[in-house]
Amino acid sequence: MSKKTLFVVVGPTAIGKTAMAIHIAQELGTEILSCDSRQFYKELNIGVARPSEEELAAVKHHFIANLSIHDNYNVSMYEHDALALLETLFHTHDTAVAVGGSGLYVDALCQGITIMPDPDPEIRARLKQRLQDEGIETLRAQLRLLDPDYYYSTEIANPLRIIRGLEMYLTTGVPFSKIRKSEIKKRPFDIVKIGLQCPREELYNRINRRVDMMMAEGLEDEARGLLPYRHLNALNTVGYKELFDYFDGKISLTQAVTDIKTHTRRYAKRQITWLQRYQDIQWFDRKNSLNILKVILNLRY
Repeated sequence: MSKKTLFVVVGPTAIGKTAMAIHIAQELGTEILSCDSRQFYKELNIGVARPSEEELAAVKHHFIANLSIHDNYNVSMYEHDALALLETLFHTHDTAVAVGGSGLYVDALCQGITIMPDPDPEIRARLKQRLQDEGIETLRAQLRLLDPDYYYSTEIANPLRIIRGLEMYLTTGVPFSKIRKSEIKKRPFDIVKIGLQCPREELYNRINRRVDMMMAEGLEDEARGLLPYRHLNALNTVGYKELFDYFDGKISLTQAVTDIKTHTRRYAKRQITWLQRYQDIQWFDRKNSLNILKVILNLRY
């Protein structure tokens, strides 16, 4: 490859993307960009599976704990910041590694996000009222029918994401997923996507074990400390919402942990469905790091 190269590690949650990205970056002598929007926030640690201090020390990471949950930040700002960082990084490195994470943020980095039209405020208000009156499941079902591509690429536990997808369709008559992809921007660097996969049962077992580990590491206390900020968008995410329900007395702690596991497994399943739509991902078994490194080194040299 003559141009600079960005290697992007993708896959469902808990598959081992962080460890693989570090392995690749160490082999290439380069740095890592996170595309996981939940890991941007310094107040969120255990519940978002932020890389450990040892992992962060092994390779320089960017976009990890760089924001506060009180900051106003969006995917367009991330696209701008990530491209600016890569421009600087490519002055001294031939390669960089990105790892994600959030499908929308991976897309922003690799192909750009089109500027969105403003939604109709009456439609937004009506959807918010429906959320209050009918609950999120009705809105999810409508979104899945109207825009399945967006449904499978977003975090449907977050009602703001559901409303966003519906309001864009109801305002424009065009699926949000098509608006986002209406203009794929060419990047001044090559992009190689590495996908990690494993048998579904193995993945679900990894998810269950990780949730148990999070609880042992103090996720309940972390969530309790964030309870005053539950209204913020950053806290509308699996791992915190379920514990907030426990704090409210709606469910038991045991049920909260079970729900975190269930919702994380569902999220992983949606991630897999979304990733399977892309033809430019080279898939590998999560344990096959040797073959991944062979492919990467052959591309580079």
